[in-house]
Amino acid sequence: MTEKRSNLFWAAILRVGIGMPIIALIIILPAGTWAYWQGWMYMITLFLPMFFVLPYFLLRNPALLERRMRMREKESAQRKIIAFSYLYFLLAFVLPGIDIRFGWSNVPPLVSILADGFVFGGYMIFVWVLTVNSYLSRTVEVDAGQKVVSSGPYGIVRHPMYFGVTIMYLASPLALGSYWALIPAALVIPLLVARLRNEEQVLLRDLPGYAEYRQKVKYRLLPGVW
Repeated sequence: MTEKRSNLFWAAILRVGIGMPIIALIIILPAGTWAYWQGWMYMITLFLPMFFVLPYFLLRNPALLERRMRMREKESAQRKIIAFSYLYFLLAFVLPGIDIRFGWSNVPPLVSILADGFVFGGYMIFVWVLTVNSYLSRTVEVDAGQKVVSSGPYGIVRHPMYFGVTIMYLASPLALGSYWALIPAALVIPLLVARLRNEEQVLLRDLPGYAEYRQKVKYRLLPGVW
């Protein structure tokens, strides 16, 4: 392993090692009990694939992994959207535990299990997109030499990553056993749409061939709808 790849590996391990316990505390602590099976099952669904996905991209496409670790947005509109999204994201993942603690919802176990399946499916769509588009950065930007990708999921909608993420967001409250958390989860969707719209402006401005691609693939997020 080269020094650069080794540094990338340890940076990814550090980020995962810090992020996973924080997410676990956000989900489990509000429930007031360790016997929150929906929370544990959700985290297994979410985290287990990462132990396969991270090594895969480290070996096959470390440049993509490096792009996915960028956090600083260059576009001012994107920074505002991200700032708003933190509030709704936190509510969507804290509220289910509170809901469980006080028994506000009564989500059947089968519904939570099926919702975990949708979470996993959304994540697999996200991984599929990563395998097709090596320039898929976490931040909205166009790298030097970047080309338009129109194969795979990009032949269906222009922003398939957001499609997968939307499925994950909407399924997460039910997977965590809460109907009430659907409200803040649904409020994340307009923010994703705003991010997507601004991203298209950046791509039209900076990515050669994107205007032609947009004429070819008509729908942004959902085939036949939008």
